[in-house]
Amino acid sequence: MAEDPRPVEDAGPVEDPGHRRVRRRGRDRCRDRALRAAPPRLHARRDTGPPARAARRRARRAAVTVRAVRAPGPDDLERAWRAVSAELGPTPLVPSGLAPGALLKLETCQPTGAFKVRGALAAVAALPDGVPAVTASAGNHGLGMGYAAAKSGADVTVVVSTRASQVKVDKIGAYPVRLVRHGLTYDEAEAHAMTLPGHYVSPYNDPAVIAGQGTIGRELDRQADGPLTVIAPVGGGGLLAGLCLWARERGDVRVVGVESAVSRGVSASVAAGRVVGVDVGETFADGLPGNLEPGCVTPAVIGDTAELTSVTDDRIRTALRWLFREHGLVAEGAGAAGVAAVLAGQVEITGRPVVVVSGRNITVSTYVAAISEK
Repeated sequence: MAEDPRPVEDAGPVEDPGHRRVRRRGRDRCRDRALRAAPPRLHARRDTGPPARAARRRARRAAVTVRAVRAPGPDDLERAWRAVSAELGPTPLVPSGLAPGALLKLETCQPTGAFKVRGALAAVAALPDGVPAVTASAGNHGLGMGYAAAKSGADVTVVVSTRASQVKVDKIGAYPVRLVRHGLTYDEAEAHAMTLPGHYVSPYNDPAVIAGQGTIGRELDRQADGPLTVIAPVGGGGLLAGLCLWARERGDVRVVGVESAVSRGVSASVAAGRVVGVDVGETFADGLPGNLEPGCVTPAVIGDTAELTSVTDDRIRTALRWLFREHGLVAEGAGAAGVAAVLAGQVEITGRPVVVVSGRNITVSTYVAAISEK
């Protein structure tokens, strides 16, 4: 279905400030926000072979602006828990059949269909009085921010690109937010969002957002005796970082993060001890791929608390079919990553396994194509 080209609010033409931007894929993932001022010779080069592309990537990564973002602590988790538990009931924890005693934590049952509403509620609750929130998202984070705006009455602006799915834009627009369409890409929409008045709320690189995602663990405190192995998908690392923040507090929890095999920015950054860029491939699980924002705090929060593995699209498809066949559950690709890793035998099971099924927001056409046997 063709998208409606009419803007919700036209932010004007996109001017070229003489900068170039890292190309990223994936919804609301750890994207490389900062502009880079590339050397003039790179702008003038016409060679498009692998050495030239590698040189451009190195230049982009070397000349970036880093936002000052602090890492969350136990106090952030407590504040997030108060904010989230006041608005959301606990999501179901059900037997899975994946392994003896294994459980599924169904974030698909959230009112927005995904876990990101937790971080959005926590972030909006943390805003100083009278300070508006601004974000860029045409996916689960945008829906979460819309829900938080409806619950709190906060002033929230969501910026989307002019090419964002009209179906997704309409879902966000059903909430009381100010929608702005700007730019042809997510990068351009995001850059514009950062120029608007208010506090920019990253989908992952924000202490309140990270702590909000960690409230899954606070629910598990009440739902499951330990020891536990909690397995969750990883894109930008906000969910995994939140779970690690909680796990260090609880003490009898092992955390395993599951990335896409074509986008391993978090594991590379954790291993390097700093944010590093990686090449990102194509995947239908669009909640997983993308590079990290320079200076992103999620790798540092994760540290050595979590183990990391990765899964292919084929294994995610197998997991989607398994969830539907065994439980009648529809999940998005990213939401099934943890199940995929367990089914493939990539996770050593110790204690009671808890697999976070993180979301269900997937188009019918993408879902049918994913679960169809080839």
